[in-house]
Amino acid sequence: MNPFRYAQAADAGSAVTALLGDRGMRYIAGGTNILDLMKDDVEQPTLLLDITHLPLRTIDAGPHGVRLGALATMADVADAAPVKSGFPAVSQALLAGASPQLRNMATIGGNIMQRTRCAYFRDVSQACNKRTPGNGCAAIAGQNRNHAVIGTSENCICTHPSDFAVALLAVDTLVHVRGAGGLRTIPIGDFHVLPGATPNRETVLEHGDLIEAIELPASALARNSVYVKVRDRASYEFALVSVAASLHVTDGVIRDARIGIGGVAPKPWRSHAAEAALTGRPPTPETFAAAGVAAASGMRGYGKNDFKLTLTRRTVVRALEHAGGLA
Repeated sequence: MNPFRYAQAADAGSAVTALLGDRGMRYIAGGTNILDLMKDDVEQPTLLLDITHLPLRTIDAGPHGVRLGALATMADVADAAPVKSGFPAVSQALLAGASPQLRNMATIGGNIMQRTRCAYFRDVSQACNKRTPGNGCAAIAGQNRNHAVIGTSENCICTHPSDFAVALLAVDTLVHVRGAGGLRTIPIGDFHVLPGATPNRETVLEHGDLIEAIELPASALARNSVYVKVRDRASYEFALVSVAASLHVTDGVIRDARIGIGGVAPKPWRSHAAEAALTGRPPTPETFAAAGVAAASGMRGYGKNDFKLTLTRRTVVRALEHAGGLA
């Protein structure tokens, strides 16, 4: 680990200003991701700015939804009654992630900012365009069982690790950010970016931007949401494939749907094709099977992860069976 300095932020505005003036500075909150990356020499900040004293831990519920302070912990959000009742997929996704110890420390703002767990990214002796642009991607011809099958480029086939961010796709979440130009709101579907030619860029945030809150808008769709995670072991494991599904069904017809998929792309993946296959149709096994096929359309494996195409179809169907009352 490289030597670094430590400071505490007095308020959100001064924190943003401080980072804008120092390219080597990074925010630290729960520290469950940045410290690991520093130990592996992937991240080498010269200054860590502690934001844990900022008043961003509240969980505020109202008739229009729930506003989560970015420093609220995974454990507190997962256990919050308004989240469990109004956004069950969000609570389920948080409880499916990490371990109890990490959930007690990790913040939800940090969760959606966490970086890939690709072994080649975290091993500085290996080629990785995300870590060192232009260096190559060792995963493409390497051990790629856990890697992406959609949204990839010739520069990167990593997967995004967050369970929480996948669930946020299914409930039309908004992310509130403070930056050099003031406050702005970003829909969660626009927050993360695909690798393309710049795999080192993972979100639309600029250096210095600070996530202040995550907003969950209330809706019938969000109330009927589920999260299903398939992994190699029952706990403390990242998803091979995960699905967050939300359905709004009235008079025996699916009026609206959201499908978020994890473990398959460099960002949390929203399947518009699966949503289109569901909308206007009855919640039947045949409808759900068609949505599973649509969700896997456009996917391609890299050898060791070819199984993810079939697993995606089956996991989408399983999630929809739970959301549609057929499980």
